[in-house]
Amino acid sequence: MLWPLLRLLEQRGVIAARWERDVPFRIENRTIASRAIAERTFRFADGPWVMRDAVAPSRHGRVIDELGEPGLIVACFDVETRAGALHLTSRAVGIRVGRGRLRVPRAVAPVVRLVERWDDETGRQRVRLTVDAPLLGRLYEYRGDFSYSLEPDRKEDSA
Repeated sequence: MLWPLLRLLEQRGVIAARWERDVPFRIENRTIASRAIAERTFRFADGPWVMRDAVAPSRHGRVIDELGEPGLIVACFDVETRAGALHLTSRAVGIRVGRGRLRVPRAVAPVVRLVERWDDETGRQRVRLTVDAPLLGRLYEYRGDFSYSLEPDRKEDSA
């Protein structure tokens, strides 16, 4: 029932509407004008798929994340740390309509939860993201671990 919506969101770079394991990926993060800009390239069996988002702090100590092209989905997150892990929980979700945003009513808005932490035993970063809808249950989930490295910006190298 939700596949047409998930496919539309996939076309706009919001979520990958598929089921695969052990997917290789690369994340490139940059900071531009106080916003963390991320581009995630996933190498799925049928080819690469790219997800983009822009994260910025809000005036109220929360985080605003604009997902997809061009900022199709906007979510506001509460941020906290517990037991060495970063926890983000959405408190509001909106959809960009033209130049404005339409807030999804809380009674039906999906709740996005992200937990990310460093695992000293494996030397890898662990991440888990879930999206649950009040009336439908779990809509989306991904989890896994990865290693990362800091590399100089290629644009700086060529300057």
